[in-house]
Amino acid sequence: MASRTLDDLLKLPPSERADLALALWESLSDADRAAEVALSPEQESELDRRLAKHTADPTSAVPWEEVRRRLKNDA
Repeated sequence: MASRTLDDLLKLPPSERADLALALWESLSDADRAAEVALSPEQESELDRRLAKHTADPTSAVPWEEVRRRLKNDA
């Protein structure tokens, strides 16, 4: 497995690629994972702003199905 190239790995069936991705992710330490998904101060601020907006008006949320439909129609 270690000698396979990326091209070989990308030819694996989706379920095997997903298993491999999960195994790689789980091989990272907690500190490594935290470092890889750390947000910038700007990103944290934007998330806080959006959460506050949603908390103030929960009806402003758009269901995922609607977002997905809109994205498909714009493509």
